[in-house]
Amino acid sequence: MYLNKISCRPFLKWVGGKSQLLPELYKRLPDSFNNYFEPFVGAGALLFSLQPKKAHISDLNLELINCYEVIRNYVDELILDLRQHCYEKEYYYQLRNADRLDSFEQWSPIQKASRMIFLNKSCFNGLYRLNSKSQFNVPFGRYTNPTIVDENNLKACSQLLSRTSIKKVSFLEIELDISKGDLVYFDPPYIPLNNTSNFTSYNPDGFGMNMQYELLEMCRRLHDRGIMFILSNSSAPTVLDLYQDFRIELVPAKRVINSKAQGRGKINEVIIRNF
Repeated sequence: MYLNKISCRPFLKWVGGKSQLLPELYKRLPDSFNNYFEPFVGAGALLFSLQPKKAHISDLNLELINCYEVIRNYVDELILDLRQHCYEKEYYYQLRNADRLDSFEQWSPIQKASRMIFLNKSCFNGLYRLNSKSQFNVPFGRYTNPTIVDENNLKACSQLLSRTSIKKVSFLEIELDISKGDLVYFDPPYIPLNNTSNFTSYNPDGFGMNMQYELLEMCRRLHDRGIMFILSNSSAPTVLDLYQDFRIELVPAKRVINSKAQGRGKINEVIIRNF
């Protein structure tokens, strides 16, 4: 199930990332499994910590998947490109606005991955947000000395990803690849706790309630096939109702996306599993 551990961690900051919940997730992992699937990979906190022997990650975010592929296949070239960036406000907005230009389509995968990592390390709160035109629109962040070129970690991530399948597909498109004995970890965009907390979308098409229902039905099908899954979501009443047939456990998590310090703090999330 595992190989010798590599010292690596997520190469991106990611709102909703699971680094803080790793201890709670580890408590609930099965003793053994075959393949590991993570179809909403985000920053991949569980992937990089768990380091399964056979991993399959996917997401619909093209820029994100491109980053994973470039780190796996062209990490040295990526590091060279990252060294060109400077943490400066005017430069940040120049690079951020590059996706408004027709010439952006001609950028290489390495250049696009380099841009995404730089913006992620330099923007406000590491937030990833697109406008209705699929353009990155997060403002500049203020940091003392952000690490733009984390060379050792990028090379370690590349080593792990060298044995990882990476796809830009919907979670629904991986279902036939999963077999009994495998483990699936779902970390979808959360159902909002209230009407004001649904602040952003990772993809321009969003992830509405229709997709939450599709995810529930997929979980039911996996369960019927004897496939193990773990799912994270908010503790919204809708979530508790949808997944009432499965094992639901509340876990504390820290709210970090509020721009006001007094709006941050511990809230409950849920970890749902069928074993």
